[in-house]
Amino acid sequence: MDLSQRPLLIFDGECGFCTACATWAGRRLQDADVVPGQQVDVAAHGLTARDVSAAAWWVDERGGLYRGNRAIGKALQACGGWWRSVGFLCLIPPFSWVAWAVYGLVARFRHRLPGSTPACRLTSDDRSGSAPVDDSGQD
Repeated sequence: MDLSQRPLLIFDGECGFCTACATWAGRRLQDADVVPGQQVDVAAHGLTARDVSAAAWWVDERGGLYRGNRAIGKALQACGGWWRSVGFLCLIPPFSWVAWAVYGLVARFRHRLPGSTPACRLTSDDRSGSAPVDDSGQD
């Protein structure tokens, strides 16, 4: 698979908690890349620096964007093994509703989690996100 067409997990590299989670995922993802938003041309994916500081993003091999809990669900599916099932559950109702709520709480309070940095504190504007997201279907 060409590197430019590999799925991509983009995270906030200035957040220690996000970096720890991305490192965990990176050890398990074999056919996807994991990069901090500060080290990738986010505009090439239709994202802004604000988008990647507010949420994790999964860019699939077709360029489709998934934000937050859907990004995590896609990444878990790509991890394979039993993580694939966990990722699948993150993407289908009613489990996706729970994943959405949990992701929102983690994002909102990540500055209080282990490994957090001052960059982990989000404003209400940061939490809204601005990039168009492919949320059609449940894959």
